[in-house]
Amino acid sequence: MKNKTIAAWLAFVGGPFGLHRFYLFGMWDTLAWLLPIPTALGIYGVERVQQYGLDDVASWWLIPIAGFTFAACALNAIVYGLMTPEAWNARFNSTENNDTPAGQTNWLTIGAIALALLIGTTVLMSSIVFSFQRYFEYQIEAAKELSE
Repeated sequence: MKNKTIAAWLAFVGGPFGLHRFYLFGMWDTLAWLLPIPTALGIYGVERVQQYGLDDVASWWLIPIAGFTFAACALNAIVYGLMTPEAWNARFNSTENNDTPAGQTNWLTIGAIALALLIGTTVLMSSIVFSFQRYFEYQIEAAKELSE
């Protein structure tokens, strides 16, 4: 039995490491094994910013990769949490009845949805803003050098 609340929380908290995919689809799920790669790239981007400063061009690309991964996992948590019990049980508990308790929504599920919406949106917008801000500042500096 795959519990909807557990899947939503795993997607929100451990999604960037593929935990929700391992829970729902098993140890042989390819995407579950690939999800830690963009997460690690983003963490490497943060380390590059700490080491080289904000002028490091590679970090402008690496940090948003992790941000988009976190945001996508938060979206997965929202989708899992908002699935109807019938749809959840038909997809993940196909051998059971459509009204089994594993697919029911409770307050913990609502909490996962609310936090995923709040934090996922914040991470997504922050990733976009960081990348665009650094890119445009770089363009302005390059234009100033050309004009001199």
